Amino acid sequence: MNCIIETRELRAGYGDVPVVHDLQMRVEAGEIVALLGANGAGKTTALLTIAGALPALGGQVILAGQAAPASLHHRARRGIAMVSDDRSIFRELTVAENLRLGDGDPQDAVAIFPALRPLMNRKAGLLSGGEQQMLGIGRALARKPRVLLADELSLGLAPIIVKNLLAAVRAAADAGTAVILVEQQVRLVLDVCDRGYVLDRGRVKISGTAAELRARRHEIEKTYLSDATEESDAS
Repeated sequence: MNCIIETRELRAGYGDVPVVHDLQMRVEAGEIVALLGANGAGKTTALLTIAGALPALGGQVILAGQAAPASLHHRARRGIAMVSDDRSIFRELTVAENLRLGDGDPQDAVAIFPALRPLMNRKAGLLSGGEQQMLGIGRALARKPRVLLADELSLGLAPIIVKNLLAAVRAAADAGTAVILVEQQVRLVLDVCDRGYVLDRGRVKISGTAAELRARRHEIEKTYLSDATEESDAS
């Protein structure tokens, strides 16, 4: 097996307050792993810490067998790409300018999402939510990253758009990218992922293959997703 990204007893949070406790997770090349849980479970906090946007409070992030560099910038240079829940775009710049700011070929992004082609001269802030998400994901995938971290791709989008986004992510994984998807739409993500972890108050409560989690979907939704706990910046 070829483990690309791994967390070892990772503790993460804000200031000295931990939100995620002792997270043990590994993702192989070509694999999509879902990180599931209610608002406040610690999913986004974990993702930001893996990306390097937040310093770990303890434990390690391991990238391709070595301790990951501390900063977001250096982890990005080592092949980690993140698309956050704000879609990771520059709204005052055009689609073409956004794509040129990435490290990949803009034409690769257009090949992934042909709907971007007629929008190249439009400011990103004027795009629909689905178009903005295609821009963010397309720019990230054009880099051909070793690791893709994606936070709530489905948020506020029509099912057909979400299906296209997840298909693009699945294709990237099939080409060798290791993917971590943070998502609340359990049915959607379990159709495309290989494995998953369910977080509750920052701790892994359930883990397994997609098939195993699908068999427990009603339990997961009822026990871990029905009662969202509000914790600032910790969804």
